[in-house]
Amino acid sequence: MSLTLTEAAKLSNDVLLNGVVETIVKESPVLQRLPFIEIVGNGLTYNRENALPSIDFYDVGDTWTESTPTFTQATAVLKIMGGDADVDNFLKATRSNLQDLQAAVIELKAKALKQKFEDTFIYGDTGVNAKSFDGLKKLINTGVASSQLVAMGAAGASLTLNKLDELIDTIKGGKPDMLIMSRRSRRKLNALVRSANGMLETDKDSFGNFMQRWNGIPICINDYILDTHTLAASVETATTGSINSTIYAVQFGDGALAGLTSPGHIQVEPIGSLETKDASRTRIKWYCSLALFSSIKAGALIGVQD
Repeated sequence: MSLTLTEAAKLSNDVLLNGVVETIVKESPVLQRLPFIEIVGNGLTYNRENALPSIDFYDVGDTWTESTPTFTQATAVLKIMGGDADVDNFLKATRSNLQDLQAAVIELKAKALKQKFEDTFIYGDTGVNAKSFDGLKKLINTGVASSQLVAMGAAGASLTLNKLDELIDTIKGGKPDMLIMSRRSRRKLNALVRSANGMLETDKDSFGNFMQRWNGIPICINDYILDTHTLAASVETATTGSINSTIYAVQFGDGALAGLTSPGHIQVEPIGSLETKDASRTRIKWYCSLALFSSIKAGALIGVQD
């Protein structure tokens, strides 16, 4: 069974841990909605669904044709992500009357954890950094032409609403749960809708933050999606050197895109006093990864220009 970080935090009575989870989730629409599957061990080998089986009509006495979905075996390995937060004991003793210095430092470390996850969620590549996990760009493989890849021309072009709808249509078995894009792409989308005398739907998330929607699908801003991708022959060749960006459409769930985590999810571990300096240390760590269980549950619109 999969749980979001918010739901998992409700099972814990650790006030510090709950504060860390709230800090992370509040500022990340992806982590508000992305379900995590707890796995025992250091990884998960699974069959990624590539295509659905076919169904046909038959007459009495016909020979029935067997049809099964096609799969590709994939492995997602849990990776260790985290950091240490040191608080000087002198500052803690002399400044705690102004604010809880330790809580403030841990909150900043929690935000850094969130930022690292969001960056890796998009650009993680075990071929570049074996210590990380593969992100959306690698899982969808935007460097190879496929049915899950929509291109704004061979070398990129200005975003159109028709192309955005084409991206949404790459997701089979229901609409996407989220559209993930850069701030520049959202500005362009807003401009397109206004030029058509319309306005994007807007509502609030569980933390009171305003979130826009296109065709009822929440729009998530990821500040780590670059606007400098390079295209050639309608596929991405690099993330720098040009003026293109990417918009992702994803569906979340056990049979779609899901996070992987060890039991306990995020851990906040008090290390205690340090030998080499007058400070106390708290370690925030997370054994996590990302898995795409069906290739038709994630798509990318590449070559998006302003």
